[in-house]
Amino acid sequence: MTQSLLTEDVDEVPPAPTTSLGDAFRDYLSRVRGGDVGPIPAILGLVVLVVIFSALRPDTFTNSFNFANLLIQSAPVIVIAMGLVFVLLIGEIDLSAGFTAGVAGAVLGVVATRHDQPWYLGVLACLATGAFIGLVIGVLVARVGIPSFVVTLAGFLALQGLLLKIIGEGGTIRIQSDTVLAIMSKNLPIWLGWTMYVVLMLVYAAVTYRQLAIRRARGLVTSSPTVWLAKIVTIAVLLGICTYYLSGERSRNPAVSSIKGIPIVIPVVLALLVLFSVLLSRTAFGRHVYAVGGNAEAARRAGINVARIRLLCFVLCSTIAAIAGVLLASRVNSVTPSTGGGETLLYAVGAAVIGGTSLFGGKGRPLDAVIGGLVVAVVANGMGLLNQTAAVVYMVTGGVLLLAAGVDALSRRRAAASGRA
Repeated sequence: MTQSLLTEDVDEVPPAPTTSLGDAFRDYLSRVRGGDVGPIPAILGLVVLVVIFSALRPDTFTNSFNFANLLIQSAPVIVIAMGLVFVLLIGEIDLSAGFTAGVAGAVLGVVATRHDQPWYLGVLACLATGAFIGLVIGVLVARVGIPSFVVTLAGFLALQGLLLKIIGEGGTIRIQSDTVLAIMSKNLPIWLGWTMYVVLMLVYAAVTYRQLAIRRARGLVTSSPTVWLAKIVTIAVLLGICTYYLSGERSRNPAVSSIKGIPIVIPVVLALLVLFSVLLSRTAFGRHVYAVGGNAEAARRAGINVARIRLLCFVLCSTIAAIAGVLLASRVNSVTPSTGGGETLLYAVGAAVIGGTSLFGGKGRPLDAVIGGLVVAVVANGMGLLNQTAAVVYMVTGGVLLLAAGVDALSRRRAAASGRA
């Protein structure tokens, strides 16, 4: 009898407790009351903005041409914001990311256009430029100890000068590579768009179900299959509607030129989102980033090389900004002294914060950059369709950013009071 009890204790794993839809909803409400609001405010804000602009401009804002144009215009800002998430997670800031994109784009133009080299060599030189800029910033911040605000503000000014030096004041470097230009101007065949949609949903369903099964096998608290299925159905419906909408004819003059299919830049942004999400959530490096952002001293005592993590985050941020430089060059078919300047960086920082990334470090995801970037793009696009001036657009965007920062500060205070911080 004793032997059977021992065998039962060793071999049998207690069933994993599961949460139903009701339990999941109550758990979420509990986390919200405790200060963990996540991206929900940004999502609700996005929905409200879409409803308002759809009601005010039903013929222009909601048509497929404007929808595709909105996604294309927001892509460079979203990509820069995804890079900024890595820096914000460790409680730092990078004010030079916009002009890093501009300088990297200029290097692309010099290599591919002025020196007539293959487009891929230009792109590699562009990414290497971004990585080098990030390395310099990272060394000054992580090794020398200069505050990131000072280093990147200096970088903002210096890189703007370097961009002028490369291009020349009033000059322009045209991008002539059809491959680079296609990223922002061409669309996928309709069949390929639907194929990617189906493959994406199948892979996502398989990966999330496998994670569910692993947690259940280990006796950990896990969601019920109903909750899992609800998430899959919701995502499938939303992506399916977008794919269907973009697969239709959206040309204003179909007899002259037809425009159908998902813009190429959209799967590029989705691929980057998946890559960076996996990097932060499924690797030791990602866990170390969150640890450093949450409490750098505790991370150091736990054996994490804090300086190296900070340096790598700045390298990643600038390299990702260089990717955005490719998108910016592709969008306007050229690189100018203003590429990456103006409101580009401000919108990118705003996108990351509006989406839910904390300015205090330790909280945020690449998905936040996407959600926040869409909010910023919808504001700019919708206000433009309402014939509002740039002054009004800036004020509204600034108000949205201030509101997001306020929600972040209040949620952290609430989390500290409830013991969740």
